[in-house]
Amino acid sequence: MHADTCRWGKLKPVISNLLLLSAFICVHPRLSAAAEAPRPNFLVILCDDLGYGDLSCYGHPHIKSPNLDRLAQQGIRFTDCYSSAPVCSSSRAGLLTGRCPTRSGIYDWISEDNAVNLRTSEVTIPELLKLSGYKTCHVGKWHLNGKFNSPAQPQPGDHGFDHWFSTQNNAAPSHENPVNFVRDGSPVGRLEGFSCQLVADEAMRWLDEERLTGDPFFLYVCFHEPHEPVASPPELVSQYPEAINTDQAQYFANVTNMDRAVGRLLEKLDELRIADNTLVYFSSDNGPETLKRYKAGSRSYGSPGPLRGMKLWLYEAGMRVPGIIRWPARVKPGQTISEPIASLDLLPTCCALAGVATPTDRALDGANIASLFDGVPPQRAVPLFWHYYRSLGEPKAALRDGDWVVLGHWDQQLVGAGRSIQPGDSEIIKKSHLTKFELYNLKDDIGQKHDLAEAEPARLKKMSQDLVAKYEEVIDEGPVWTGFDPPKATPNKTTNSK
Repeated sequence: MHADTCRWGKLKPVISNLLLLSAFICVHPRLSAAAEAPRPNFLVILCDDLGYGDLSCYGHPHIKSPNLDRLAQQGIRFTDCYSSAPVCSSSRAGLLTGRCPTRSGIYDWISEDNAVNLRTSEVTIPELLKLSGYKTCHVGKWHLNGKFNSPAQPQPGDHGFDHWFSTQNNAAPSHENPVNFVRDGSPVGRLEGFSCQLVADEAMRWLDEERLTGDPFFLYVCFHEPHEPVASPPELVSQYPEAINTDQAQYFANVTNMDRAVGRLLEKLDELRIADNTLVYFSSDNGPETLKRYKAGSRSYGSPGPLRGMKLWLYEAGMRVPGIIRWPARVKPGQTISEPIASLDLLPTCCALAGVATPTDRALDGANIASLFDGVPPQRAVPLFWHYYRSLGEPKAALRDGDWVVLGHWDQQLVGAGRSIQPGDSEIIKKSHLTKFELYNLKDDIGQKHDLAEAEPARLKKMSQDLVAKYEEVIDEGPVWTGFDPPKATPNKTTNSK
């Protein structure tokens, strides 16, 4: 029932907006002419736990990433690109919906068989683009439900993907010869090869078939690399004799193997002669994992670069990640841009470039950043915001405005990281408040070594008030999850109804 009955109710206002937009275009010749221009394809590539400093073009002294280095040279390398959360499931929810993941209740990573899922009341990029004739595909890590490939919860196909070749969480038993992929609802079984190459293979097969239709597309490629359990081709491991041990060489090779897969995808775009009008967005779901944070994490040698923290922290390294955009038809090559952007910006940007209306019945936290392609800073209605209740360290929320970031501690007992979302967590989140604040100037202090809360009282007061207001807004909207029976919720309203 969730895939059909709920669909009309949530898409009705969007369809109405599209009809109004179509009527407006018909009576305005200039807009009609613009609408006839080829709409871009979108290739979104997301890595898993890739650190800010893990690519050669972001300063890593050893890791070889020639394809991504070339991609950066062909487009824009962003120095201040952010995921929507410092943890995987949450950041993926934010990317697809353009909304702070707390609004949708994806408060943390989702363990297998967990009640939490991205509900059909949320509207995603592929759903919106499909309304305008786009073909859509997801390949790789999904991690937006606990009951994967089950009618009990929405699957990738219920969120707008025509084709999906996915896993619930990590490739298992490792990146090598995984056994847990599902293609459009049918388990695939054991596969030969490494996960990133298998994911690239599927994406390229889909591109070959999709090009027969000539329709624009949204292709969402989610590599498992370099998340644990790390496994890499021996010939790439041997390229890193300078590594301090075999585990570190495995990690370096893992990033290089992912880079190879990216290169193959880009070659396919060239082969199909669609590279010029394909906007490629490359990034990571969050910062790098801490070495040996858990038992199986012996190969987590990711680098935060000059940033403070790691994955799961609300300091910069938890969310600031590599970010590259290439679009030859419009984006001038060889740029490095320090304007802050976030994965939250993908939904409004893709919709604007495709001529699709964004939902008006819910808050969006991202901004249309297409003006950056013409050298104009985007108009961001609200500052960038992050919330993670299980973060390592005391700050549980952060807000960036210009060069400044404020972080807020909360008044609840710390619940610790690594447990996924548990019964009772929603109630703890709902009754929490921010009580103490830190303030940093990122332009002068990228490593966040100097808390300026006492030195800048006026700025602290204004930014902490903004942070509290935003925090209370998103906390109020987030649903309460109870047991293994997920609640229903409507935008901007909390309910415990089933």
